[in-house]
Amino acid sequence: MPILKNQTKWEDLFYYRKSVVLYQMTVVFCRRFLPKFGDRTVDQMVQAARSGKQNIVEGLADGVTSTEMELKLLNVARASIKELKEDYLDYLASHHLTRWEAGHPRYDALLAYCRAHNDLPDYEPHFALWSDEETANCAVTLCHMVDKMLSTTLTKKQKDFEENGGIRERMTAARLGRRQTQNEEIASLKARIARLEAENAVLKAKLEGKTRSQGN
Repeated sequence: MPILKNQTKWEDLFYYRKSVVLYQMTVVFCRRFLPKFGDRTVDQMVQAARSGKQNIVEGLADGVTSTEMELKLLNVARASIKELKEDYLDYLASHHLTRWEAGHPRYDALLAYCRAHNDLPDYEPHFALWSDEETANCAVTLCHMVDKMLSTTLTKKQKDFEENGGIRERMTAARLGRRQTQNEEIASLKARIARLEAENAVLKAKLEGKTRSQGN
């Protein structure tokens, strides 16, 4: 069992790529639709979006050596995404805008688009064109998707941790495995020495017998 886990390439993960979109979308949303000064919501939303993205990276990077830290940071990322989703929902409610849910005429198209597209270039051209209602509903949908994917990831990693442990257990397993190998090598050498000694005794006895017969 290897001591260090393989590094996860987070750039390939859908939930990380969508978190990048959410961060950039939130920066533009706050700049376009929220006051430039005097509103703490701006800092809170941008920080929540950034925390979601950054903790995914840090958690997966730390996961090479520490499953415990990986689980902790990915859970922080999930909490940040949940917080961001709540901010967007609050914005829709406080500005008397519509939340697009099942049955809304634009809900299915938005859901299909967010499922099929994961990268910033797919969304960025719309940032300056969408209304606050359109942007907020897209962000809520992306937050929901990232949250669900993180939840699935956390469940799998927790199960792996319960079955295989963390780095301490892997280090112990590696030491025990090496010790077992050494014991097997020693046992093999002892068996070989015993065979050689037995063969040597047989040859010695034959040689002594031959010498006696020649002496007679």
